[in-house]
Amino acid sequence: MHTTNYFNAFLEPAEDCPVLESEIPKMRGESKSVALLQFEMIAHHPYQYTSDEVLFSIYALRNNLSQNQTEKEIFFSRGQACFRASPLTKRYGWGIHFDEKGRMALYNFDSPDYQKLKNNPDLTLVKAMRNKRK
Repeated sequence: MHTTNYFNAFLEPAEDCPVLESEIPKMRGESKSVALLQFEMIAHHPYQYTSDEVLFSIYALRNNLSQNQTEKEIFFSRGQACFRASPLTKRYGWGIHFDEKGRMALYNFDSPDYQKLKNNPDLTLVKAMRNKRK
């Protein structure tokens, strides 16, 4: 089974992220975007969910699937894009900290806590994927 979880890591926004301050994703039409669903799940429950839990929960919600172990095994039987490809880090400018158990929390790009995490030598620093090729 594949995983998207990081441990003791800090995920920084993409180098070509279009914002200078972190933004909260907006509604798109009648339904919530993936970015807004990810934001609500992580921001309202810091250090409660791993990357795998967030990605699968949103996939199951958007596809009207039950969140049972069989569906989860099918979902992770092939590789999934990790949070390096999330719109939260690529477009909206959020930093994501993963603790020693892989649980996540969001950090505003211009907050003091963001800077502390970015400069923490005990964490693996990872950049989000660029939006465009160089």
